Amino acid sequence: MTRILVPIDPEEPARTRSAIEQVVRMRRSDRVTVRLLRVQPRVSGHVAMLFNARELLELQLDAGAEDLQYAQSLLDLAGVPYASTVLVGRTAETIAMAARDYGCDRIVFGDDEPGVAGRIFGSLAQQVRQHLSASGDPHPQVIGS
Repeated sequence: MTRILVPIDPEEPARTRSAIEQVVRMRRSDRVTVRLLRVQPRVSGHVAMLFNARELLELQLDAGAEDLQYAQSLLDLAGVPYASTVLVGRTAETIAMAARDYGCDRIVFGDDEPGVAGRIFGSLAQQVRQHLSASGDPHPQVIGS
Protein backbone atom coordinates (compact mmCIF):
# COMPACT_ATOMS: atom_id res chain seq x y z
CA MET A 1 0.00 0.00 0.00
CA THR A 2 1.31 3.45 -0.93
CA ARG A 3 1.15 6.18 1.68
CA ILE A 4 0.62 9.63 0.18
CA LEU A 5 1.00 13.00 1.87
CA VAL A 6 -0.77 15.95 0.24
CA PRO A 7 0.29 19.35 1.61
CA ILE A 8 -2.49 21.92 1.23
CA ASP A 9 -2.07 25.66 0.70
CA PRO A 10 -5.44 27.46 0.75
CA GLU A 11 -3.93 30.30 -1.26
CA GLU A 12 -3.43 27.90 -4.19
CA PRO A 13 -6.77 26.17 -4.93
CA ALA A 14 -5.67 25.21 -8.45
CA ARG A 15 -2.63 23.43 -7.02
CA THR A 16 -4.84 21.68 -4.46
CA ARG A 17 -7.22 20.53 -7.20
CA SER A 18 -4.28 19.29 -9.30
CA ALA A 19 -2.81 17.35 -6.36
CA ILE A 20 -6.14 15.71 -5.55
CA GLU A 21 -6.64 14.76 -9.21
CA GLN A 22 -3.21 13.09 -9.18
CA VAL A 23 -4.09 11.17 -6.02
CA VAL A 24 -7.39 9.99 -7.50
CA ARG A 25 -5.54 8.72 -10.59
CA MET A 26 -2.98 6.92 -8.40
CA ARG A 27 -5.76 5.28 -6.43
CA ARG A 28 -7.20 3.77 -9.60
CA SER A 29 -4.04 1.74 -10.17
CA ASP A 30 -2.75 1.20 -6.62
CA ARG A 31 -3.98 0.83 -3.07
CA VAL A 32 -3.21 4.10 -1.33
CA THR A 33 -3.75 5.82 1.98
CA VAL A 34 -4.00 9.59 1.85
CA ARG A 35 -3.08 12.14 4.49
CA LEU A 36 -3.90 15.79 3.92
CA LEU A 37 -1.59 18.21 5.69
CA ARG A 38 -1.98 21.90 6.39
CA VAL A 39 1.03 23.60 7.91
CA GLN A 40 0.08 26.73 9.79
CA PRO A 41 2.89 29.26 10.07
CA ARG A 42 4.07 30.30 13.48
CA VAL A 43 2.84 33.73 14.49
CA SER A 44 5.09 36.59 15.46
CA GLY A 45 5.96 37.15 19.09
CA HIS A 46 3.84 40.30 19.12
CA VAL A 47 0.73 38.38 18.13
CA ALA A 48 1.57 35.47 20.42
CA MET A 49 1.66 37.83 23.41
CA LEU A 50 -2.07 38.45 23.01
CA PHE A 51 -3.00 34.81 23.67
CA ASN A 52 -2.00 32.08 26.05
CA ALA A 53 -0.24 29.17 24.36
CA ARG A 54 -3.26 26.87 24.39
CA GLU A 55 -5.60 29.50 22.90
CA LEU A 56 -3.12 30.29 20.17
CA LEU A 57 -2.67 26.64 19.27
CA GLU A 58 -6.44 26.11 19.17
CA LEU A 59 -6.85 29.12 16.87
CA GLN A 60 -4.15 27.84 14.54
CA LEU A 61 -5.55 24.30 14.49
CA ASP A 62 -9.08 25.58 13.82
CA ALA A 63 -7.86 27.81 10.99
CA GLY A 64 -5.90 24.90 9.53
CA ALA A 65 -8.95 22.63 9.70
CA GLU A 66 -10.93 25.22 7.73
CA ASP A 67 -8.12 25.41 5.17
CA LEU A 68 -8.40 21.66 4.58
CA GLN A 69 -12.12 21.69 3.77
CA TYR A 70 -11.74 22.24 0.02
CA ALA A 71 -9.35 19.29 -0.41
CA GLN A 72 -11.53 17.15 1.84
CA SER A 73 -14.60 17.92 -0.25
CA LEU A 74 -12.75 16.92 -3.45
CA LEU A 75 -11.68 13.61 -1.92
CA ASP A 76 -15.18 13.02 -0.55
CA LEU A 77 -16.65 13.53 -4.03
CA ALA A 78 -14.13 11.07 -5.48
CA GLY A 79 -14.84 8.54 -2.73
CA VAL A 80 -11.24 8.51 -1.53
CA PRO A 81 -10.77 7.97 2.22
CA TYR A 82 -8.23 10.17 3.96
CA ALA A 83 -6.91 11.45 7.26
CA SER A 84 -6.25 15.14 7.90
CA THR A 85 -3.59 16.78 10.03
CA VAL A 86 -2.79 20.36 10.95
CA LEU A 87 0.71 21.17 12.21
CA VAL A 88 2.36 24.45 13.15
CA GLY A 89 5.86 25.27 11.93
CA ARG A 90 8.04 26.21 9.00
CA THR A 91 6.31 24.87 5.92
CA ALA A 92 8.96 22.90 3.98
CA GLU A 93 10.65 21.59 7.10
CA THR A 94 7.34 20.52 8.65
CA ILE A 95 6.16 18.78 5.47
CA ALA A 96 9.43 16.80 5.31
CA MET A 97 9.16 15.89 9.00
CA ALA A 98 5.52 14.81 8.63
CA ALA A 99 6.32 12.66 5.60
CA ARG A 100 9.00 10.84 7.60
CA ASP A 101 6.84 10.56 10.73
CA TYR A 102 3.86 9.14 8.82
CA GLY A 103 6.02 6.80 6.74
CA CYS A 104 4.88 8.31 3.46
CA ASP A 105 6.08 6.90 0.16
CA ARG A 106 5.08 9.98 -1.83
CA ILE A 107 4.42 13.66 -1.30
CA VAL A 108 2.06 15.03 -3.93
CA PHE A 109 2.11 18.72 -4.75
CA GLY A 110 -0.17 19.94 -7.47
CA ASP A 111 1.29 21.47 -10.59
CA ASP A 112 1.31 25.23 -10.75
CA GLU A 113 3.42 28.05 -12.08
CA PRO A 114 5.75 29.31 -9.34
CA GLY A 115 5.29 32.91 -8.32
CA VAL A 116 8.11 35.39 -7.85
CA ALA A 117 9.12 33.91 -4.48
CA GLY A 118 9.19 30.41 -5.99
CA ARG A 119 11.46 31.56 -8.79
CA ILE A 120 13.82 33.23 -6.30
CA PHE A 121 13.83 30.73 -3.42
CA GLY A 122 12.73 27.58 -5.26
CA SER A 123 9.29 26.04 -5.17
CA LEU A 124 7.95 24.53 -1.98
CA ALA A 125 8.44 21.07 -3.53
CA GLN A 126 12.11 21.89 -4.19
CA GLN A 127 12.54 23.10 -0.61
CA VAL A 128 10.96 19.90 0.74
CA ARG A 129 13.27 17.81 -1.48
CA GLN A 130 16.26 19.65 0.03
CA HIS A 131 15.08 18.97 3.59
CA LEU A 132 14.52 15.30 2.81
CA SER A 133 17.91 14.95 1.12
CA ALA A 134 19.68 16.61 4.03
CA SER A 135 18.45 13.92 6.41
CA GLY A 136 20.37 11.22 4.57
CA ASP A 137 17.54 8.74 5.25
CA PRO A 138 15.54 7.11 2.49
CA HIS A 139 12.86 9.59 1.64
CA PRO A 140 9.55 9.74 -0.16
CA GLN A 141 9.20 10.63 -3.81
CA VAL A 142 8.12 14.25 -4.25
CA ILE A 143 5.64 14.64 -7.10
CA GLY A 144 4.75 18.03 -8.57
CA SER A 145 6.38 21.40 -8.91
